[in-house]
Amino acid sequence: MTFISRILGFLRDVIIARIFGAGMATDAFFVAFKIPNLLRRLFAEGAFSQAFVPILAEYKNKRTMEETRQLIDHVATLLAFALCAVTLIGVVSAPWIIYASAPGFSSDPEKFDLTIELLRITFPYILFISLVSFAGGILNTYGKFYVPALTPALLNVSFIICALWLTPYMDPPVLALAWAVFIGGVLQLIFQFPYLLRLKLIPRIRLKSNDEGAWRIIKLMGPAVFGVSVGQISLLINTIFASLLITGSVSWLYYADRLMEFPAGLLGVALGTVLLPSLAKYYNDNSSHEYSRLLDWGLRLTMLLTLPAALALALLSIPLITTLFHYGAFTDQDVFMTRDALVAYSVGLIGLILVKVLAPGFYARQNIKAPVKIAVITLIATQLMNLAFIMPLQHAGLALAIGLGACLNAGLLYHKLRSENIYRPQPGWRVFILKIFIALMIMGGTLWFAAGTDAYWLTGTATDRVYRLIGIIILGVCSYFTMLWMLGFRLRDFSRQHYE
Repeated sequence: MTFISRILGFLRDVIIARIFGAGMATDAFFVAFKIPNLLRRLFAEGAFSQAFVPILAEYKNKRTMEETRQLIDHVATLLAFALCAVTLIGVVSAPWIIYASAPGFSSDPEKFDLTIELLRITFPYILFISLVSFAGGILNTYGKFYVPALTPALLNVSFIICALWLTPYMDPPVLALAWAVFIGGVLQLIFQFPYLLRLKLIPRIRLKSNDEGAWRIIKLMGPAVFGVSVGQISLLINTIFASLLITGSVSWLYYADRLMEFPAGLLGVALGTVLLPSLAKYYNDNSSHEYSRLLDWGLRLTMLLTLPAALALALLSIPLITTLFHYGAFTDQDVFMTRDALVAYSVGLIGLILVKVLAPGFYARQNIKAPVKIAVITLIATQLMNLAFIMPLQHAGLALAIGLGACLNAGLLYHKLRSENIYRPQPGWRVFILKIFIALMIMGGTLWFAAGTDAYWLTGTATDRVYRLIGIIILGVCSYFTMLWMLGFRLRDFSRQHYE
């Protein structure tokens, strides 16, 4: 389901790049959309989910159905009131938010005013999508993983329809993208209601100020904002830096980030979504051995799939960008500038996904302090790298800082899990890594020879590029997994049931 959503996301970005390119209008929209999207990742998918799901799992496993319903009702009521207030403040305070998040835009009154208008349309998205994430947390806890995984596809569908059919009626045309965000948020919320109804868990307005479970969630949420979402905070600070660079920098980072988000979302988000409620169940059952084995499974699967994805993003950066985006208003310069950012991002892909696997190891135990301390260290280190890299590497330096910061975050989380004996690696890791390294060497050589020159990808027809890129990807996948098979890997070895 996540794969379907990501494919539609690619289609949406192809259409946006073709119609709007990378310039003043797209810079304004991506900044306006990044702010409610950041709040979504910080509070809804990030801190809220990591605080809510373990406690909901505890209620589901140890308490009555009525107590579980009451928890859901109380949390939903508090969340809705808080989100309405945040949304109202955001719409009213739009000019000050843009001053703070993209100060470089203030030197261009037209861009600044456009960004404010776009933000006021997109800001209610935080209300809709936070309630969507709340519903998704319930559905994931009850094993309905496919529904929340498919839900984001509706936002992409909204983008595609509005970009193609609403754009001619908007002045300026980029307003169509802002309304796509608003409409997409509403559609996602409506989509999940029938599934909650089947579980008889539709939230009701019920305010109880001293509800024990709700207050435990609130106490966990505050520090969890930093613990699980440090990468998103870094991305917002990157936007501030990028707004000070040449026009197009925000858009180049966006398109590169979208390519990186395909494996990050497909693997990291999907694995993290499955791991958190499962780990919480083992923790509540006092099954420390199974807890550690499940983490080991997640880490091995991450290494197996993320390392080739990172290598492919770097080696196929020009083929990917030209095939997906090099049409209409998207120029040759946009291709190379986006390439620089994508290669820099690929360095940290493994770290970004490992954080999604390692962080649930703490949050499932309702342990917030350790990830928060690590997150603060990572945030400081990332901003120091931003200052060091921005002058020589420009926007690519900002992408590199994000990637290296994610690797630092993952490394510190891993060290903490090991030092507290929460995670104990299963036998065979050295041989496992050696075999993957050999397969990566074979795959890398295959992709490098098959990709050819940049000139072909810049001048070839769209059809030729699509067919050739598909062929190269299939060749790379086959070379990697064939070598793994020759080295003794079998698919059944990585099914969760077999590994546990």
